[in-house]
Amino acid sequence: MATPPAPTDALTMTLLRRCWWIAALLLAGCAQLPTRPDVPEQRAIAVADGTRLDAEVAPAAARHPGESGFRLVADGLEAFALRGYTSRAAGRSLDIQSYIWHDDLTGRLLAAEVLDAADRGVRVRVLLDDLDARAKSQVLLALDHHPNISIRVYNPFATRDGMLGTALEFAGSFKRVNRRAHNKSWIVDGRVAITGGRNVGNEYFMASPEANFQDLDLLVAGPAVDALEAAFDGYWNSTMAWPIRAVDPDMPATLTLATVRANLRKPARDAGDSEWIAALGDSDALARIRTGYLGMRWTRQWRLLHDAPDKLATPIPEARPSPVLAGLRDAMEAGAGDIAIISPYFVPGDGGTEALLAGARNGRPIRILTNSLASNDVAAVHGGYVRAREALVRGGVRLWELKPRQDQAAGSLFGSSGARLHGKAAVIDRRTLFVGSLNLDPRSIQLNSEQGLLVTDEALAGQLLGLFETMTSPAHAWAIEWDAARQRLLWRDAGGTRDREPDASFGRRAVARLAYWLPVDPLL
Repeated sequence: MATPPAPTDALTMTLLRRCWWIAALLLAGCAQLPTRPDVPEQRAIAVADGTRLDAEVAPAAARHPGESGFRLVADGLEAFALRGYTSRAAGRSLDIQSYIWHDDLTGRLLAAEVLDAADRGVRVRVLLDDLDARAKSQVLLALDHHPNISIRVYNPFATRDGMLGTALEFAGSFKRVNRRAHNKSWIVDGRVAITGGRNVGNEYFMASPEANFQDLDLLVAGPAVDALEAAFDGYWNSTMAWPIRAVDPDMPATLTLATVRANLRKPARDAGDSEWIAALGDSDALARIRTGYLGMRWTRQWRLLHDAPDKLATPIPEARPSPVLAGLRDAMEAGAGDIAIISPYFVPGDGGTEALLAGARNGRPIRILTNSLASNDVAAVHGGYVRAREALVRGGVRLWELKPRQDQAAGSLFGSSGARLHGKAAVIDRRTLFVGSLNLDPRSIQLNSEQGLLVTDEALAGQLLGLFETMTSPAHAWAIEWDAARQRLLWRDAGGTRDREPDASFGRRAVARLAYWLPVDPLL
């Protein structure tokens, strides 16, 4: 009898192929980092004399012995100009830590300034969180080959590219890769520093025609720079900070330093007709910087709050309370007057909600500005915030939510471009201010590393309060109120009241509602 074709053979081969692919995917998901090499400890270069910043800052510091100088930087153009100017003035060292560095106009312009500084002999250290840096590994490798540039990535991924491999690494190593270094510092010659909420990218410097972040920094001089430098050194020398060349030693270099240099020069050549570049040239901030007038306030009353570099390696149940949150909370509890809080991602949880309500019950005016659902770039976070919103408003805490569209008076160069809140700040008793990277949410408190400065100075606090008043005005934000008759929340502005989340799409509502239903607050 003739033997009929055996369909089981074909089926077996199909099953084997599928098993092979599954095994390959599982292996990709189990990708491991190589052994981190021992690298010598490296510290900040001691402050001396001889650089342009030495000449500009030292006399002011000498007039204020023992004090530190601070300037609130709310304008995106000024924030960019200060980074560019200080990089161009650097003569000794440039230490930068950032969560994000976009490959866009402002990112490339600042990278070009950093490269120019290295060409002049300045020692450059750049520490980037790997969640964003991973996509730029080839550029970073090329820059790291400059004799004066060292680049490290914090908490690196084993998978260097590809969506599938990344997804599998998240699935297999979620507890590790979900925790990120969110700190930001820009420290030049040990003389001046910029720290706060800003990453590097168009939307942080009012250069995006689509949507821009309302953000905040502090320009710093004096002993507070030493404290920021010491915090940077702690992260730079941490075992979680990997030299970029050690993350994947076998990764071929596809870009040369010469190619990257040419690519960084191109934005400067092509940007002449940019509306943003024209505005930068006409900026009052830039004129002040050129004349050496920074308008700093000097005080001995300041404190740097920062998480330890090993926070990201500490299991959550064993994690120590966030020093940044603890310092901010202590300052609030020590005061007796009003509190104004700016937090773009605001998920206070049961404990935070009760603390705010207790303050309101004790007669302290408490005001909070956060993103509306329409302006929040992470809609899921809004779901966590919604859990606390009604209780806070009914308990006497005043809430505002930023509108997603702002006019030119709100700081956008592009008129009707979108607006999102990104600055993290507070004013306590109208005399102490906090500016940093900390959001009042579980992610900042438990998962990410953060830092911020507490400064006591009535004039600086007044400047931040003035900004708060502007941002919470009816033109720029909705006031959240409680309608006792109908037992529901209302959103009020100059045009009247609404009884549902304004200007939010169905998709955003759906994501926020899902986050409200699911127990995901610890991840937000």
